[in-house]
Amino acid sequence: MAAAGSSPTIVEYFGGEDGYRCGYCKNESGNLSHGMWAHSMTVQDYQDLIDRGWRRSGKYVYKPIMNQTCCPQYTIRCQALRFQTSKSHKKVLKKMLKFISKGDVSKAVSEEEPMDSHIEDAVSCSFVHRSESHVSEAELTPLNEDHADVVENEDEDKGETKEEVNVKKAELDSLQICGDKDAAVPGEPSPSTKTVHAPPKPGKGADLSKPPCRKAKDIRKERKLQKLLQNQRCTLEGSPLQAEHQALLLQSSKSTTNQPKSIEDFIFVPLPDDAPHKLEFTRFLCDSPLEPENPPNGPECGYGSFHQQYWLDGKIIAVGVIDILPYCVSSVYLYYDPDYSFLSLGVYSALREIAFTRQLHEKAPDLCFYYMGFYIHSCPKMRYKGQYRPSDLLCPETYVWTPIEQCLPLLELSKYSRFNQDAKAVDEDHIKELGRVRVLHKRTIMPYSVYKKRRKGPSDEASVQQYASLVGQTCSERMLLFRS
Repeated sequence: MAAAGSSPTIVEYFGGEDGYRCGYCKNESGNLSHGMWAHSMTVQDYQDLIDRGWRRSGKYVYKPIMNQTCCPQYTIRCQALRFQTSKSHKKVLKKMLKFISKGDVSKAVSEEEPMDSHIEDAVSCSFVHRSESHVSEAELTPLNEDHADVVENEDEDKGETKEEVNVKKAELDSLQICGDKDAAVPGEPSPSTKTVHAPPKPGKGADLSKPPCRKAKDIRKERKLQKLLQNQRCTLEGSPLQAEHQALLLQSSKSTTNQPKSIEDFIFVPLPDDAPHKLEFTRFLCDSPLEPENPPNGPECGYGSFHQQYWLDGKIIAVGVIDILPYCVSSVYLYYDPDYSFLSLGVYSALREIAFTRQLHEKAPDLCFYYMGFYIHSCPKMRYKGQYRPSDLLCPETYVWTPIEQCLPLLELSKYSRFNQDAKAVDEDHIKELGRVRVLHKRTIMPYSVYKKRRKGPSDEASVQQYASLVGQTCSERMLLFRS
């Protein structure tokens, strides 16, 4: 869905043979991932890549080697349109509402809000990659195929602009990073901020395989209803009105207990005129490899990477980085002022982003998911992402989405698991024709079959084969793989 005249995706592939320090289990060489540098990338290509287990940190795009890395990281998405707030989520929303509308401040630390007690995945890693391009400006000038020397197939010839607004540095100096709501990727510089990591208590952690606890008030309502029904049976025994009374009572009970409040009920509630605080939001395009697009059938803000700024009484207290893609809002980072950590800004921002996803869906019907990055079951403090229900995990072998409830028993048995239980199922977008992989070589776009004949020196077929198998046939035929 790239816009006419926009730059195509251009990447340099690095492979992933060496192990690096893991930010989760602290294994010095257990973190294994494939990586590539994105000079530019279309939103559709990135959407397809994250649906194959890739993830970006800045312009670096990486994919964990799932069956080898010490802490497998499974792509997780929340079905935003069906999302229901949990008890702990409601606590966070109510706390913010009380603070804004009444000035109530509760600084009690909740064990159910892990995003505010640590930096999440944004931990220091020693992965080294090329942070500067080895491509000259001359190589990258002809990005549009309409004026590039495009060679579609040599055998057949023989008979075969972006707006960017930066947050003021003075404001950001006091902000703390609350990770990718995923991993600081190997190689991306970690912020020099001091963060207290609260170790998980023994035996703690949500048991996601069990149903959520019921509210005491709901239990009381049910008991009251049962007592009322029993009284009705005594007074109406044999009466033709008995069935009708019972039906009405049951209907009344359902109408009060089966309609939980939505995120919007908490976030968009009207505030009193004398509210002591004012929370505002602004959104700006930010620097990233994603090329912004604004098609007529897309959301009003368009697609691309954005800063969502949270302003409290004229002071910026948090900045969320999100990618708006054809089918989802993908959460990247959250920076927040630690003085306001009592508001559980990590959880609150995630709920705001889910509500934002639902808003975008009204204009762009295909956009209906909220991607939270990676779910890491082997790291107890990272299991909180599974509390945003309903959610799905991506099968690392066949790239199909599986409800998290079906995945958890498998992950309890083994930290690496294939979720697709169909033994015959394969990756439907596996590489079928290596020769059709598109390559950018000496300012010229060509299929790999042509480049292979022109190349001098040792063969690079093994590396290109690995790259193509990881990005899939579809992306390999759209994206440009830079070759020097």
